[in-house]
Amino acid sequence: MSNFRIAVLDPIADEGLELLRAEKDFEYEQCHGLKGDALRTTLAQFDGAIVRSGVKITADALAGNKRLRAIVRAGVGTDNIDKDAATRLGIVVMNTPAGNTLSTAEHAFALMLALSRSIAPAYQSLINGKWDRKSYMGTQLADKTLGVVGLGRIGREVALRAIAFRMRVFAFDPFLSEEQALKMGIERVETVADMLPKVDYLTVHTPLTNETKHLVGMRELDLLKPGMRLINCARGGIYDEAALVEGLKRGKIAGVALDVFEEEPCTNSPLYGMPGVVCTPHLGASTEEAQTQVAVEGIHLLINFFKTGEIRHAVNVASLDPKTLDAMRGHLDVAHRLGLLLSQWHGGSISGCTLTYRGEVADRDTKLLTAAFCAGLLERALVEEANIINAELLLRERGIELNESRSHETGAFSSSITAEVGGGGRTVKAAGTLFGHNMPRLILLDDHRLEAYLDGNLLIFTHMDVPGIIGRVGTVFGQHQVNIAQMAVGRSGEHPGGQAIGVLNLDSQPPQQALEQLLAIGSIAKVQTIELPPAGKLPVWLQN
Repeated sequence: MSNFRIAVLDPIADEGLELLRAEKDFEYEQCHGLKGDALRTTLAQFDGAIVRSGVKITADALAGNKRLRAIVRAGVGTDNIDKDAATRLGIVVMNTPAGNTLSTAEHAFALMLALSRSIAPAYQSLINGKWDRKSYMGTQLADKTLGVVGLGRIGREVALRAIAFRMRVFAFDPFLSEEQALKMGIERVETVADMLPKVDYLTVHTPLTNETKHLVGMRELDLLKPGMRLINCARGGIYDEAALVEGLKRGKIAGVALDVFEEEPCTNSPLYGMPGVVCTPHLGASTEEAQTQVAVEGIHLLINFFKTGEIRHAVNVASLDPKTLDAMRGHLDVAHRLGLLLSQWHGGSISGCTLTYRGEVADRDTKLLTAAFCAGLLERALVEEANIINAELLLRERGIELNESRSHETGAFSSSITAEVGGGGRTVKAAGTLFGHNMPRLILLDDHRLEAYLDGNLLIFTHMDVPGIIGRVGTVFGQHQVNIAQMAVGRSGEHPGGQAIGVLNLDSQPPQQALEQLLAIGSIAKVQTIELPPAGKLPVWLQN
């Protein structure tokens, strides 16, 4: 058997290279700093590759590649790899999500301590020949309150360290239950806005998404507890840097510590040099231990993939054979969209999910369908990229109970998938089916039967089933130049006059003013926008 050739495209710890040297069926070559034609030519000569964040593996770098089968990112973020292009070429992309957990958590805590004790400016004053104790009066962490946004691996480690420092910890995570919070000795809040007036320190450990971008911005400054200190070792852009500057100028914010920035590398920022600011150049994972761990874990992923076919921590593909994938693609898409829908419709912490498969779909591999649902449910909440391989594990790691049942009774449709999600005193339910081979439809939302398109920009509103509501909704959107592409309505019972629901497919996101006008209509109880993929848009792990 010929050897497997591995390209080491960025410097990694020698402990990882030792693993490759010990494998008689593997050979490797260190090819650092490549780009353009040189990178494309090199990748075409290897079976696998391992990268950090330096090299950019673009679609052009992979064009025409018929040999490469796996790419491993020694770290978490895979933004430097074109996963769509890799998937189309059948290249598995894997990462090492746990390797830098402790180092990043420790760095967040180091920044918190540096802010509290003015370590950087105090040292600078000594360099400048001053012995100035009065100017650098500090603040102890004990008996202060820390807010943690995102209770994944890193957020949990930060919370545990804060407890050891005798801090009170508030936490927000859409998948944190009261029971889990109680076990950890922390207090769960329903929204980030709930914690802002209560905490002395705020640290974020979430991905950068539409929901988390500028989580603290100009509008939030008035909510902050005076003298708050903010830390970010997660992703640049979660805090609005201009708002941080303004908060410091107003005296509302006492300290800002950033390891990540909206634009990197960032060598010039209005924050630099301001009192109460300490920044580092994206050092969260820059420890010898973290780099050793991600290198070792990454090389193990490559060795196991080529020796046994094992796929772990994949971020782009499913371990499915083409025939199974093709036969189930439509229903997998339905399940994924139901997960995306219910994560937004529920909107709070989730403690349990139940899926029911009815009719012909009950004879399929429902474990795969459940995994697709879990991927959708988690997609907007995690740093890790949820897909059909890792989603169920990630869900269970967060203590969320998952149940599945099957019934061969067909009901009104030959196949249907019903999902129920509960937690925080609220339970929501949705059911979907597949028209043709690739047309997902929503057929139930909570207790309301309807038939709606399960794609694009949705607006859902609950209302009393009385005349004139639909017309008034249409009028509001007409005033704001928002086009309604499709509309579906459903009653909770058989007779008019009770509770009803409307689902609109919109050609664009409605402005906030339009939503406020809808809520001002007396018979409308709730209005919520839902973002789903456009019609025909599949997640990368479902594409050919």
